Amino acid sequence: MKVEKGENIYDLLSEYLDLGEEGIHLLEEQIDSETQSEYFEYSRNRNYKKSKEDIIKDKDLIFDNTISVDHKKNILVQLASVNSVEAYRTIEKYLHQSNNRLYDWTYMALQESRLLLESKFLEENKVLLTTGLGGKDNKLRYFIVFFTSDGSWITNIQQKIISGELEFAFGKVGAEVEDIIFDEGFAFILSIIPLHIPVQQLFENIIKECNEFGSFLFQDYIITNVRVLSKDEINELLAVNNIL
Repeated sequence: MKVEKGENIYDLLSEYLDLGEEGIHLLEEQIDSETQSEYFEYSRNRNYKKSKEDIIKDKDLIFDNTISVDHKKNILVQLASVNSVEAYRTIEKYLHQSNNRLYDWTYMALQESRLLLESKFLEENKVLLTTGLGGKDNKLRYFIVFFTSDGSWITNIQQKIISGELEFAFGKVGAEVEDIIFDEGFAFILSIIPLHIPVQQLFENIIKECNEFGSFLFQDYIITNVRVLSKDEINELLAVNNIL
């Protein structure tokens, strides 16, 4: 789903899926996108023919240390596929096992199982919204990078300007800065932003306001909800796009 300038994720979900805010559940944990893709591939391509009763009967196999990792992945996907509180509690119990090598996979299964139960009990559609960086309280987490227009270091005064404009703009829309790091000519920002906020418009306005104090920030910026990028990755991305 591509979000254009001025649009927000909540309105797009409402338009395409006819969902209200209560029908959207965010994946809060930061789960690697490859793990998410693998899990959903398993979930889509269920080729087992076990009944719900047999899946529940075999649920405790998940705690058997002699079972292979791949077998446990299948058991978790099977448990997540059935409308059963017992299945949900089994997944939940396994999630909290010490040294769980499948924590991320188990967490994905738990969310699928939870949505299945909620859809059944509440008799309304539910959708799981997943990103690599996760979110909370109907807010998505984003990693944003501002950088100076000429590659120069961000001064202490400019750092205060950026921090102040972020705090002011975020305060008006219910967003939060979780972390901000200044390094040479970069400002690395980790934030959570409500689904109904157009993020492109938000950050363009913040950069515009910062530049009222000397046009020190480049008008373009980097934003992603997939993962936190390293400085080397950012420099490579800027080089590929002939920026700086």
